[in-house]
Amino acid sequence: MIEDTISRKLARLQTGAKPRVLDLFAGCGGLSLGFQAAGFDIRGAVEFDQEAARSHGLNFHGGVEAHSQPIDITKTSPTELCARLGTGKVADAFDVIVGGPPCQAFARVGRSKLREIEAHPEAFIHDPRAQLYKKYLEYVDAFRPLAVLMENVPDILNHGGQNIAEETCEVLEAKGYVCGYTLLNAAFYGVPQMRERMFLIAYRREVGQPVSFPSPSHWLVLPPGYEGSRSVALKTLRSLLNEAHSYIEPPVASVNLPPAVTAEEALGDLPAMHARDLLASGKITRGARRFDTPMAYNRKQPSAYAELMRAWPNHEASKEGPKDHVIRYLPRDYELFARMNAGDQYPEAHAHAVEMFQERLMAARTKGEKLLEGSAKYKALWASIVPPYDASKFPNKWRKMWRNQPARTLMAHLGKDSYSHIHYDSKQARTISVREAARLQSFPDGFEFSGTMNPAFKQIGNAVPPLLARAIATEMINTLQKANEAKDIPLSMAAAS
Repeated sequence: MIEDTISRKLARLQTGAKPRVLDLFAGCGGLSLGFQAAGFDIRGAVEFDQEAARSHGLNFHGGVEAHSQPIDITKTSPTELCARLGTGKVADAFDVIVGGPPCQAFARVGRSKLREIEAHPEAFIHDPRAQLYKKYLEYVDAFRPLAVLMENVPDILNHGGQNIAEETCEVLEAKGYVCGYTLLNAAFYGVPQMRERMFLIAYRREVGQPVSFPSPSHWLVLPPGYEGSRSVALKTLRSLLNEAHSYIEPPVASVNLPPAVTAEEALGDLPAMHARDLLASGKITRGARRFDTPMAYNRKQPSAYAELMRAWPNHEASKEGPKDHVIRYLPRDYELFARMNAGDQYPEAHAHAVEMFQERLMAARTKGEKLLEGSAKYKALWASIVPPYDASKFPNKWRKMWRNQPARTLMAHLGKDSYSHIHYDSKQARTISVREAARLQSFPDGFEFSGTMNPAFKQIGNAVPPLLARAIATEMINTLQKANEAKDIPLSMAAAS
């Protein structure tokens, strides 16, 4: 019976055993890393992307084959997963399930369809993306976790006029859970990045504790764009009035807290790489970037944040320095990066490039070169300096970071280009490296990413910041401990850890 399974799990935790976590849609392991740091035991993960799955297995299971292979959740049952990972009986295998189906999985999935998932699986046959959500709920049913954490983009609160988080809570409450969700920004939790996400927590009713979210550790004033994004996401909540029963207001950050971690605090101790010098010396060329050459930290005194990234327990930095401090080969744009001002986006970058073109054109004509407008040489000079995108259509394609602010949101698009995060140091004149992206996402320096540069960038951009995950996980483990303190569970019922 479900009640017996829940009792055994609560009794097991009463013995001091760590809660066992299954990470679904795990990526390289941002959530897993945070939960591990908070005292959870990462027992398994499900991830479809090959390189991300390898990264997760490498960092949490020593590269063991069973934990390093990609898994298609739509084709893998809970029973098959347990057999593959060697976790034993399905219902007793895990205490907590974390993760979040990709947001595409929620497209056109309404409240009535969510409720029909198990009873009428054929309702989703024409929308395979919805199978990811269905599988998530199937795994919850099979593993009977004491707690569930789901993460997604803020727009999930207003997805085509629907509040998917609220609807998900309704489904979980029908399965015996107490549920709540909110919006959290990573910068309030020590992450040097302004990243807004929805988090949903659910506990079995037997846990007997309400849902709560961690108090902020840092303070800042979010830029208008982030407040606007939050307002749009909350639009559905306002229209629902009293119907958003499970929504919890985000904990408020006090102005008395330490200021948010800045980009310079996050990156200042990493080795400087002056892209123009590397280009001139032939030390940076076109081709795949592999992580096989360590680079020593600079002599600058590391910030408290940098010290944390170097000394994260179980993921400590190598004394030789990071091996993944590699950058993109962008010869056309290095001079332009140097010319840009902090905060400049693509329209400003394009204007700078046009100015540079006019300067080069003038210099060439002064030397006697005939560069007639429309000629092949004229066009070649233009193409060698000015990016080809229409400045009116790509306002947010590029951005040069501020050194004294947290970075803007890192996205999976980093795997294709890194123009969204141009280094604040004009002397270095480049986009950020893989290790710098990891630092901005709060991955410690000892965390290894499988594959080459582009897959690593994608893994980082897709991840939940580990420091934010740690704050949430700490809140959850404290809640589970309170549950045991409030209950008299016979130790004889405890399962082996």
